[in-house]
Amino acid sequence: MAACHPETITMSQHLLIIDPQNDFCDLPTAALPVTGACRDMARLAKLIEQHGPALDAITVTLDSHHRYDIAHPAFWRGPAGEQPLLCPITLADVDAGRWLPADPALLPAVRHYLQHCALFVWPPHCLTGSWGHNIHDGLNQALQQWECQRLRTVQYLFKGLNPLTEHFSAFEADLPLADDPATRFQPQQVAALVAAQRVIVAGEALSHCVASSVRSLLRHLGTDFARKLVLLSDCSSPVPGFEAQAADFVAEIRQFGAQISPSTALFA
Repeated sequence: MAACHPETITMSQHLLIIDPQNDFCDLPTAALPVTGACRDMARLAKLIEQHGPALDAITVTLDSHHRYDIAHPAFWRGPAGEQPLLCPITLADVDAGRWLPADPALLPAVRHYLQHCALFVWPPHCLTGSWGHNIHDGLNQALQQWECQRLRTVQYLFKGLNPLTEHFSAFEADLPLADDPATRFQPQQVAALVAAQRVIVAGEALSHCVASSVRSLLRHLGTDFARKLVLLSDCSSPVPGFEAQAADFVAEIRQFGAQISPSTALFA
């Protein structure tokens, strides 16, 4: 990597990296590996190393969960005390007693949630303080170097800390909660993205958190915001089995005016 030194830039470009964490990378002990994610992170790190002076700002979102979470097994119990894994839970399941919250006091909240949102139980992942929560090492090194080079800090946004709602989008929970502002869309969190001339998007997984995050931005800021978006096609991959959903998302934002580009062509 180059030595730390300040740079002068002339364009307003903001790199938005969604959940570039170990648990989503195709590493041996990752909880939810996305095929191709390690290669995505390597290409993204190379982009930052080679073109750091052209990037005005970098925002990194971090999926951040407790082990006890509505989308993790520990939250639920079956009739024999078993816990679910890698399966949906519906309102019908709860009403039939197939799956119930381990804490019976949460039954009304759970029923309300399932009336409004779909739910899938994942392996525990991105547990705060764990190896899986950490940023992929190669990318993290590039981010640290960028801070030295640009004499400014990466902005980190934590999402998912409320155990009573899923939080695919970086900017709002699947079901925002009245008593937790962190689960609701907050304009001040995206002010720098709004101010940028170009917002470059990368991260994992394309089919889930990347798609949900971008859709949140378009829902709250208007679809014209898509015209300043560039999705790095070689720095984001779908969850295996969800390739069609990822393709639908890419087609959707392209229709609104977003650009789709490999990282190697971004500054060509």
